[in-house]
Amino acid sequence: MVSKHRLLPLTALLGAGVLALAACGGGSTGTATSSGSGSSSGGSAAFPAKGSGELNLYNWTDYISPELLKRFESETGIKVHLDTFESNEGLLAKLQAGGTGYDVIVPSDYMVQQMVQLGLLQEIDTATFPNGKNIEPEFDDVYFDQGRTFTAPYMHGTTGIAVDEAKVGGKVTSWAEFFNPPAGASGNMGMLNDSNEVVAAALRAVGAKPCSETPADYQKVQALLSGVKGKLKVISSDGQIDRMTSGETTLAMMWNGAFHRASVKNKGITWVYPSEGLPLWQDNFAVPKGAHNVDNAKIFINWMLDPKNAAEATNFVGYANAVTGSDAYMDKDLAKDPAINPPADKAALAQPVPPCSQTALDLYDKVWTDFKS
Repeated sequence: MVSKHRLLPLTALLGAGVLALAACGGGSTGTATSSGSGSSSGGSAAFPAKGSGELNLYNWTDYISPELLKRFESETGIKVHLDTFESNEGLLAKLQAGGTGYDVIVPSDYMVQQMVQLGLLQEIDTATFPNGKNIEPEFDDVYFDQGRTFTAPYMHGTTGIAVDEAKVGGKVTSWAEFFNPPAGASGNMGMLNDSNEVVAAALRAVGAKPCSETPADYQKVQALLSGVKGKLKVISSDGQIDRMTSGETTLAMMWNGAFHRASVKNKGITWVYPSEGLPLWQDNFAVPKGAHNVDNAKIFINWMLDPKNAAEATNFVGYANAVTGSDAYMDKDLAKDPAINPPADKAALAQPVPPCSQTALDLYDKVWTDFKS
């Protein structure tokens, strides 16, 4: 099982009021529908005794076990409709465009803060849920949601580099080397379709910090991204597990849980903690305003805070959760993977990143638009 003591140097930073960046995933989609059971009451109402009808879940791609959802349906009588996204920005755009048919969404830390400021989330007061007591203490008062008014924790992890050294013809130890890779990686590189992840990594590669407000740093980033663009196989957060497993990509920016799942089948790939550092992020359950099945949403979130259910989710996606007691039910091979359980000499490289200012976000958007065009 995963040792929380080994993870503590990373997760303890959450309670200090800092954490950010993107999230996770890898492959399947579904269809969300909206209909009508459940109330639209806020978090102060009595917790619903039981649910019925349906739940519309909007989650990262390949980020929850289908078997777990089937068991939830069997135990609660609530039918789950799953739809997926591949970036926080895609999630936000969907909600801002009027996509109000979802009951539970899964934004990352910095995006929660942004959504709260935009008035897009309902108060649910997770601490009052029957299983709210199971949330590990360091995940209670996070900077983006003090007291867990709007969210419940789902998974947390890091974003690093996956490489097949034998196929690319050399080692990759840093973001600088990732963006200037060995010759054998050309044409076989994978990049996340996520502006926050890519631009932040490129800023580190040019010697700057994520969320820099210095325009000159972004000129360097633009040049770096322009140089690597022709070497990419794909820019996508979907399907990265399958591509790395099959060898279609041999060097990729990857989330650590996705790497773990790929490495189970492809023993030739290695996880890299870039020497310039890498982000520690957290994903969360939230209920958007306009949700039709709020009671069902609360029942689902509470159900996911049960240790056995949280462990089953972790065993499928390969990321650490924040539920006390779940360790006892986790797969033992998670503890053996250095991508999930960082070695002592690498743990300090993974750090939370504060939310970017609007000035920095505008610079991110400019660089990303240029890169994607």
